[in-house]
Amino acid sequence: MRDLPRILAVMGSGETTPSMAPAHRAVLARLGGPPVRAALLDTPYGFQENAADITAAAVDYFATRLRNPISVASLRSRDADPLERQAALARIRDADYIFSGPGSPSYALRHWLGTEVPELLAEKLTKGGALVTASAVALTIGRLTVPVYEVYKVGEEPRWLAGLDLLSRFGLPVALIPHYDNAEGRGHDTRFCFLGERRLRRLEAEMPDDTFILGVDEHTSLMLDLGTGRATIRGRGGVTVRRAAQSVVFPAGAQATIEDLRSAAFGSRKRAWVDSAPGADRKAGGDSVLRSRIAECEQAFDAALDQLDLGAAARSLLALDEVVKEMGGSASNSSDNDARSSLHTMVGRLAQASEAVAERAELVAPLTEALLEVRRAARNRRDFAAADAIRDRLLALGLELQDSDEQTTWSLRKLWRRR
Repeated sequence: MRDLPRILAVMGSGETTPSMAPAHRAVLARLGGPPVRAALLDTPYGFQENAADITAAAVDYFATRLRNPISVASLRSRDADPLERQAALARIRDADYIFSGPGSPSYALRHWLGTEVPELLAEKLTKGGALVTASAVALTIGRLTVPVYEVYKVGEEPRWLAGLDLLSRFGLPVALIPHYDNAEGRGHDTRFCFLGERRLRRLEAEMPDDTFILGVDEHTSLMLDLGTGRATIRGRGGVTVRRAAQSVVFPAGAQATIEDLRSAAFGSRKRAWVDSAPGADRKAGGDSVLRSRIAECEQAFDAALDQLDLGAAARSLLALDEVVKEMGGSASNSSDNDARSSLHTMVGRLAQASEAVAERAELVAPLTEALLEVRRAARNRRDFAAADAIRDRLLALGLELQDSDEQTTWSLRKLWRRR
């Protein structure tokens, strides 16, 4: 039995968007993958009518973007069928990478507390494996939890709920708050996971003296290596340590440790955690630019593959390669590694897509050529309605025609996914 690192990752938002793929890949790489045995825990959104759609989107994200299949530990309710419940618990127990995110923190706690789930999640942090949390589930893992739906949507009085408290044993007795820099309210304050400053101050006054707030900005990840004590921050924002209305911000790319986070709350508030080497501020700025450009290249690459436009996909790959060269030493090692990891993944996906194109083109060529003969005959007799109908039908199937005076050629323009 191989020893696994003990990893906790917290994502402020965007857990299944292109911008957060590097954070997922970093965790997978620490576990020796991909692939690794991964499981999606669906409890937090189990009450939603579109729960199946959320699950399907996450499964597709892992398969297509991360190249790592993920099983579903479906436990939408503590009252689930006993056989389904045992199957879900077995998947959690056997997985090395547990992922859980959107939904309601209070709903998740209500259906987890008093079951085996909290212990199984804690085991990943004490015995080996990775627990990757986002949004609602990120709220649950601290000592205190904000019931966001009830406060922001229903209008109940701000209050704390008891959380799973998975971090106190590692020196982090926290209330963990994702969506920390949320700005959706525009005309009203929705920072701090939709609480705003007024309500957060009220809650802060009710916190025990030995706890503090750990905030993770949107599209930002905090990866804690519980074995080495390292804290790695990736994304477009930062991580905030707040206690008694005083805050210390750790920007993406900052070199930090778990002890640095604790010291920012209870010890010196000096910026000792910032990389003191020359150019550290420049690197933090370079990280933000690099990650933004990585996301742009990844999005263009995905759009090209969706249309099976291998030329455009290759150009996106080359664009990312140029980004890596241009940034040079202006980004941190972690950001540079993220860019190179994304580049390598894109190369692999482009190779697979090229093979798929060749295979599928070979399969459909005889039938396509036969239909083109029928279409040519229709055009020769000036039956353009029939010719256009054949063209439109082929296009709907993913084949695009290019007419010239001499001939008609065709190409595959849509990636057919195996079901």
